[in-house]
Amino acid sequence: MARNLMSDDEWTFFEGFIRAVRHPNGRKPADHRLVLDGIFWIARTGAPWRDLPNEFGKWSSVYRQFRRWTIGGLWEDILDALEPREARAGQAADGRQHRDPRSSSCGGRKRGTPKEALGRSRGGFSTKIHLRVNGAGLPMRTEITPGQDSDYTGYDLVMADNLPQPAVLVAGGGYDSDKIREDIESRNALPMIPMRKNRRVRKAVDMTIYTLRNMVERCFNKLKNSRRLATRYDKTADSFLGFIDIACIRLWLRHLST
Repeated sequence: MARNLMSDDEWTFFEGFIRAVRHPNGRKPADHRLVLDGIFWIARTGAPWRDLPNEFGKWSSVYRQFRRWTIGGLWEDILDALEPREARAGQAADGRQHRDPRSSSCGGRKRGTPKEALGRSRGGFSTKIHLRVNGAGLPMRTEITPGQDSDYTGYDLVMADNLPQPAVLVAGGGYDSDKIREDIESRNALPMIPMRKNRRVRKAVDMTIYTLRNMVERCFNKLKNSRRLATRYDKTADSFLGFIDIACIRLWLRHLST
């Protein structure tokens, strides 16, 4: 048997969400626990779907169920349920590029189309993951864009939501712009962003607070333990983002179980 399968407590948590999105179709229900374990195995190992061990069932069936749940918004619903919404605290945001092997760009009409969040940057053919974490270093929102997109674009994506507003937002120099600073202040929050070298009027950064930016760095490192997102193998943007959300969910569950 494959290692690191779900515990009974984890399955109890997931089962309620899965039953809520499953629609009767006259067929005998599948073993959704085994299917979910198979999806987690793919996320952790980064293996091709066809290499899924037989113990999880037919690989094509597991893949089709993954696509149904992803398109149906299952992973986003679970993340929304995990994220507490009552406390204002420090938050951090950042973006990371993830290289795409040639296989992920094959099969489409155009290479590097923004629709599938693929593009060329200095690092090559890549996708950029934008991440917003809370004060405990846990993911609050994830989005993806083509690799050449700036952090400005990522900021608009991860902040345009009804998530808890931060008291302090820590981010790298790539987020230094008047528009972003004004938006953070409009949320009654303090921007803690180092200024670019070409700025004439400079604002000091409290380095004691700014060191908390490593929360988002550590979160990225933990998420990369899921090899399916450490390197992008998925052709479609929604499948890749689905695996990112799965890694975030498992990170949350490990935190809540401790």
